[in-house]
Amino acid sequence: MFFKRVTVLGVGLIGASFALALKKRGLCGTITGFGRRASNLVKAKERGIIDSFDLDPGTASAGSDLVIFSLPASSFAETAKRIVGSLKEGAIVTDVGSMKGGLVYEMEEVLSHRVSFVGAHPIAGSEKSGIETADACLFEGQKCIITPTEKTDRTAMDVLVSLWQSLGAEVVTMSPEEHDKVLGAVSHFPHIIAYEMVNAIEEIDGSYLRYCGRGFRDSTRIASSSPELWRDICMFNRENLIHFLNVFIGRLEKVKAYIAKSDADSIELEFRNAKTLRDRLGQD
Repeated sequence: MFFKRVTVLGVGLIGASFALALKKRGLCGTITGFGRRASNLVKAKERGIIDSFDLDPGTASAGSDLVIFSLPASSFAETAKRIVGSLKEGAIVTDVGSMKGGLVYEMEEVLSHRVSFVGAHPIAGSEKSGIETADACLFEGQKCIITPTEKTDRTAMDVLVSLWQSLGAEVVTMSPEEHDKVLGAVSHFPHIIAYEMVNAIEEIDGSYLRYCGRGFRDSTRIASSSPELWRDICMFNRENLIHFLNVFIGRLEKVKAYIAKSDADSIELEFRNAKTLRDRLGQD
């Protein structure tokens, strides 16, 4: 498997790490980057992450065998429309986005008459963004979810599965809808909670944040993530997130009632159940 020319649309942490991972394993010839800021692209080229760049996504994508979207989800459809006329017929287009659902079907609608679009989501990264933290080994030992639909070209999907396996990822397939439910529960929803935990302390008394220890820092680490990214995720996955938040509010009301009644046994049982579940993580 070898891609003569690759385009990375969005050279941030994930896009840059993907480029470095391809280069490290000799899976590509040249990599062209596209982004909103020329300064970031110049830096990426200087660091050897990309070989060239262009501020026009169509020009950047022209002639590439593989095009990967690593942009905010809100810009996917618009960017796809801008590049579709420049794409090499038969090219594979994919993404690394945290949202799938209707977005996959929209991308298929825009692109399918020229190329094969296959949705993908490597579950890797950091609360930090930018090429400064890019890592060629970022995907090793991590899961990557491929989200095929009835329209997905199976040959293109097989290529993507092999590619992510070559980058060290464990590949899992599920529908776009199932992806959004699963990731909404274990990724999107916790980010909202982390953001609002910090905001709640600010509302109580912002000066208290000066005294936070490791527990609070660990619990809210992901609140340092990109607000733009997570804003988009909330918009695209709002129905699932509203449901999950309602479940969470219900659990908070339950434990609040236990505390109000000084029901020590119920409080301990609630916490013990959570501890048991948390201790099992990574054992399956």
